[in-house]
Amino acid sequence: MLVHIKTILKKADAEGYAVGAFNTQNLELTLAIARAAVAQRAPIIIQISETTIKYAGLKPITHIVETIAKNNTGEVPIALHLDHGKSFLVVAECIKAGFSSIHIDGSELPYDENVILTKESVAYAHKHGVWAQGELGTILGKEGLLRRKKKQIKPEEYMTDPNKAGEFVKQTKVDTFAMSIGNMHGMFVGSEKLDLKRLEEIDKKVRQPLVLHGGSGVSVRDIKQAVRYGIRVINIDTELRVAFTSAACGAAKKDPNIVDPRRLLSPAMDAVQKVVEQKIKLFGSANKA
Repeated sequence: MLVHIKTILKKADAEGYAVGAFNTQNLELTLAIARAAVAQRAPIIIQISETTIKYAGLKPITHIVETIAKNNTGEVPIALHLDHGKSFLVVAECIKAGFSSIHIDGSELPYDENVILTKESVAYAHKHGVWAQGELGTILGKEGLLRRKKKQIKPEEYMTDPNKAGEFVKQTKVDTFAMSIGNMHGMFVGSEKLDLKRLEEIDKKVRQPLVLHGGSGVSVRDIKQAVRYGIRVINIDTELRVAFTSAACGAAKKDPNIVDPRRLLSPAMDAVQKVVEQKIKLFGSANKA
């Protein structure tokens, strides 16, 4: 069933576990994610990015999530969230479409401009009973800095300053907070080493639920420690894409004469469901529905 994100996160915060926020782009991914939640009796967040909105259309992809949450998940709670909204316009559109949570990402802007954009978005979201996530610090990987291979990047250049984090949250009044502590967008297994001491300091300064973006390549040990230090939402996207495409391509390679797309998509969905179930168990949210 579709619920407000606050219902899910207040319970997670009180009981000390993290909730998986899984990106979807189509019907098959949404079904696979929902089936995993039902199998593990786990609350989840299904999130949609701006690129997915451009790909599928806001209304179609929103209706897919709403329909599956209503008809396929029973009493298992599912929240709908905008991932990495870059403008006030997309925030307003998603709120109008029925999202209970939005992420306004002004992290690439100068601090003052980030605060202004985030405050505007938070105020609008709260006016409509919607939660808002803000972000401070630059997450490596697909956001660009990782491409500067010849330049040695110091953590202070991109990681979130704990003192600034506390100031940012007070100024913007966000409900959840995303930061950069060594996490990366993409799947850079072995390169993603979380600065847990920095996370511990951020947790002391920020009382709102903390969000870890780029969870696909983070080690099991770091994930477990991060949950201990206040992480309540962990975003997973790339790992689902890898599972989906690898399984679909494998099916096509095994039988090049396949003409029924369901024979390609069914194993892809099974692969995604397996990954989501593994993440749910790791995050500690199994049997929390």
